[in-house]
Amino acid sequence: MKPDSFIFDRRLYDLFQQEHLRQFTTNDLRNAYATQLAGIPFNSSDLRRYVYEQIRRMLRTGWVIQDEKRQKRGQIYHWQSIPANLQVELIDNGYENSVKSVNKPLQQSAQSIDSEQPGLDVVQHLKSILKEIRLDFLSSMGETERYKQLLDEMPHLKDQVEGDYLEARDRSSRLLGHLRAVEKTLKTVMSAR
Repeated sequence: MKPDSFIFDRRLYDLFQQEHLRQFTTNDLRNAYATQLAGIPFNSSDLRRYVYEQIRRMLRTGWVIQDEKRQKRGQIYHWQSIPANLQVELIDNGYENSVKSVNKPLQQSAQSIDSEQPGLDVVQHLKSILKEIRLDFLSSMGETERYKQLLDEMPHLKDQVEGDYLEARDRSSRLLGHLRAVEKTLKTVMSAR
């Protein structure tokens, strides 16, 4: 039987080689990961979501198991040896790549207002950001819906596709947050005029 490919963050893998993380909570792992990001700016909420998603992926493969004592907060997990059916492929900059797709449109539009059109009206700028985010959000929602349909139609693909589905769903949630923030800001600016 062909082993399943499992793409995994090199920083997390290196952290798990340290003995003190054989047993951990999400916060333990997030804090340890944050120390690996020295000099790299990060959002602690994004990092927490990223680390939690990686834990969920490892749980599904059996690489990590939950402690017998279930807890709503501070759940303890146990690192296991790599399952025999898993072929691990380590990647660099896992966290950075996970947030880049959401932040890139915002950074590009902020740069364009500074450099290309310094006199652009705030309302126009907010509307253009809103349009970009809305397009990204709809695209991400479409991707999420399609993955969900595929999982419903072909449950045997769950192990291979579910990680991508959850990633698309998380990206959609983040984009929805961006969308709401820009909409509220636009509404505030419009009402102050």
